[in-house]
Amino acid sequence: MASPAQPSALTIERAKPYVLGLFRIVIGFFFTCHGAASLFGWFGGAPGTGGSLEVGLWPNWYAAAIQLAGGLLIMAGLFTRSAAFLSSGSMAYAYFDVHQSGALLPLQNGGEAAAMFSWAFLLLVFTGPGALALDQLIGGRRTAELPDVTPAAATAGTSR
Repeated sequence: MASPAQPSALTIERAKPYVLGLFRIVIGFFFTCHGAASLFGWFGGAPGTGGSLEVGLWPNWYAAAIQLAGGLLIMAGLFTRSAAFLSSGSMAYAYFDVHQSGALLPLQNGGEAAAMFSWAFLLLVFTGPGALALDQLIGGRRTAELPDVTPAAATAGTSR
């Protein structure tokens, strides 16, 4: 019997899709805020200018548009894998084009946010949106199947 201090494997398995869904919502919200800051001058404005970016300015305005639209889609869990793939690529481009030339490591070149966003979105490409996603409502798709958490399934998963 599991002690009260340690959750059982059954509880952890049940929580996984919901924790993944919350992760998606929070990361999507942060990304949306980043795009809104650059496009509309909200939250202190675009980094370096404090205002909004000039419409059509390559690549910054397009990156901000991807951040805003991709962040909203990811936060809502709508077309999550596609939005996460595009957003991950956008942040990888930002890291290698803008930050990598400054120094080798993200800590040294100021690219921590770009690197973290890129990897977080790549994770969502492979895991899907988790629970609480609009993707589950469209066309009867079930992208966040709840795991079989019967005691037999929980024990069988630990012997692999």
